[in-house]
Amino acid sequence: MSAGLVATAACSPGSGSGAPNAAPADLSATTPPGTEPVDRVTWALPYGEPTTLDPAKVGDYSPQTVEANLCDTLLRMNADLSPAPGLAEKAAWTDDRTLVLDLRPGVAFWDGSPMRPEDVVHSLRRQTDPQTQGLYGSYLAGVTAIDITGPNQVTLRTKAYDQGLRKALATSFGAVGQEAYARKAGAGYGTPTGGLMCTGPYKLASWKSGDSITLERNDAYWDPQLKPKAAQVVFRFITNSNTLTGALLSGEVDGTYELPPTSATALAKAKNGTTYLGPSTQNVLLVPGHADSPAADRRLLDALSLAVDRDALVKNVFGGAANPLKSLVPPLTWAGDPAAARLDAAYAALPSAPPPDVAAAKRLVAEVGAPSRPLVAAIPAGDQKGLQILTFFQAAAKAVGVGIEIRQLQPTEMSSLFYDPSIRQGIDLVLTFGYVGMPDAASYVGEMVNPGGLFNWTNYNNPEVTRLLGEARAASDPDVSAKAYAEAQALFTPTVPVVFLAAPHERMFMNKRISGAPASFGYLGMPWAAYLGGTPR
Repeated sequence: MSAGLVATAACSPGSGSGAPNAAPADLSATTPPGTEPVDRVTWALPYGEPTTLDPAKVGDYSPQTVEANLCDTLLRMNADLSPAPGLAEKAAWTDDRTLVLDLRPGVAFWDGSPMRPEDVVHSLRRQTDPQTQGLYGSYLAGVTAIDITGPNQVTLRTKAYDQGLRKALATSFGAVGQEAYARKAGAGYGTPTGGLMCTGPYKLASWKSGDSITLERNDAYWDPQLKPKAAQVVFRFITNSNTLTGALLSGEVDGTYELPPTSATALAKAKNGTTYLGPSTQNVLLVPGHADSPAADRRLLDALSLAVDRDALVKNVFGGAANPLKSLVPPLTWAGDPAAARLDAAYAALPSAPPPDVAAAKRLVAEVGAPSRPLVAAIPAGDQKGLQILTFFQAAAKAVGVGIEIRQLQPTEMSSLFYDPSIRQGIDLVLTFGYVGMPDAASYVGEMVNPGGLFNWTNYNNPEVTRLLGEARAASDPDVSAKAYAEAQALFTPTVPVVFLAAPHERMFMNKRISGAPASFGYLGMPWAAYLGGTPR
């Protein structure tokens, strides 16, 4: 479940407390700079071919990995997950209802035409247009007007202060495309045939469906500090872990984010490259697919949660490169928040991730009643990590009298499942490798627990939780916001129908002939390929 980030692991792998927020010593947000020009870099997409590259619609690993290098955002994400100036030199609240964007002059689209305030206004407004079918329109729910207020200025007026709105400008929500091109492309915008017109360091050169996507360097890129050294970046769709491992070992592929744990084991002693562990705000959850499933009963999920040995899961599936998860989002989501200490304390006060207790799990199953049929759990086809987790979970569930049937969906179908309820109708549980796309827990959680939320598939509704999350977003005082979020967290954590499993670290492999790519999960919100360069011979 994507939506919308920050620095990692609280405690040593296997600890259920989630308390301190110090990152392990072996985590790094960056890699040594790549200093030399390089003709071509080949990068793998282990989650398969993107369904779209339209920034308003990208909400999954593959499309965002590619699109982040194409369409610049109004603010730019740094490797440490902090926002920095982007297409807007400044984005500031002048009062609690006015967010002013001072645009960078002299920025050009790939075709050489200047970026205008009109392009910014159109890019933001189209996200609420039903024809766009965008994913991020909810960020504009409190916006009453988007107007051009100067030659290089756009102003957003709101019903009230919204701390998430400025942060969202450093995500795909804040990406700017050329108005004329987008209008002409219509529904084809962001597709293999429709293409894009943006301002980023790379241009979309070709998209061969079923094979690869090729980006070419934008030699007229506006940022002199980030002139790409790689002339071409080719993305290959490799969903099979064994195939990916072989391609990385042979040098056929130079690198990948989201390196599967099984590949990491095989590549641990690779002489042609390095595996990096970086900070991340990813969460691994088991989520009911719809409200009518037996799995939507939190009591049954609690029984399944009690059956699972999370320490063994972290050790055997993630190779120790994860922490057990106690709520919807890991603590690093708010690591850069001024009120991080208060939020850390509130997370630490939550009950620890439960140790396995088969007897207690059986009692709960007996109380609720075991489902009369196996629960269908979905993962992408070829995803060995997901298959490992679900096989692990399947065995634990069987021990307490609940059957689990694993269904492997094609990657495009799996990606669409998150946004298309019709695909989820036959699915009881979805294993999600989700992520918080910006450092704002309240915005992400709201999508999962508020009525009508994009990922609230079970119609969960707690008016007090909704009120508190709204207060957390609307408070300009970080301590007031943190207090409201902490109170909401204490209410939704034990009641929302979700099994919290793990908070993994980012894992990236990169061939030693190149360097410079960020190692943190921040890569999804920044033009990471522009940092790549060759290494001295």
